[in-house]
Amino acid sequence: MTNPVKTQWIEIAPGFGGHLALPPAGRGPGLVLFQEIFGVNAHIRAVADQYALDGFVVLAPDVFWRQAPKVELGYEGDDRQRAFGLMQGYSGADALADIEAAVKALRARPETAGAKVGTFGYCMGGRLAYLAAATAGVDAAVAFYGGGIQGALDRAAAVSCPIQFHYAEHDDHIPPDAVESVRRAFAGRPAEVHVYPGAMHGFNCWARASYHAPSAALAHGRALAFLAAALN
Repeated sequence: MTNPVKTQWIEIAPGFGGHLALPPAGRGPGLVLFQEIFGVNAHIRAVADQYALDGFVVLAPDVFWRQAPKVELGYEGDDRQRAFGLMQGYSGADALADIEAAVKALRARPETAGAKVGTFGYCMGGRLAYLAAATAGVDAAVAFYGGGIQGALDRAAAVSCPIQFHYAEHDDHIPPDAVESVRRAFAGRPAEVHVYPGAMHGFNCWARASYHAPSAALAHGRALAFLAAALN
């Protein structure tokens, strides 16, 4: 049986590419999927394909293209150290430029013509999804354990689309007071904040030791319901 999800690597801008996953119907609402610090690796591509099966046109941009094009890293040892180095070398100005380019490229695809476009991401990518909501005019955003969002709440007022946040109860990178600061910043807004008891940072990634299947399944279901309502 052939894979119902068609994938290809596309050019977003000169030198800047990304993994595109098309749903079985061939078209649908768009989703820009922002990676963790480990690149557009096997896990991120699988997540793109997962959401494509759910009916979305998914683009996962290779945001480390300036430093290490198409880099794919694991989660431990030297790969982990290299990933942190790449993140530290990724400037805010470059991130905003990549967000704008990726959203523009996805909106321009014939597979999303006339459809809405949202964004989602994990860890660093969660922060990029949040920034996309504040700067790129997307129609919805979902941030999974988005590191650093609590330090960028000066942009919260610029978020006009529905937004959903997912956090682990036990996250060494995002303490409970950071989650509460996000909750306060979006009180009374079209926003959801979910915290997963017993989960740790990276709970969605089945390739990591912190994978927590019940939380991953629940978060996926919540994200799908949220995106279906916001983008259709």
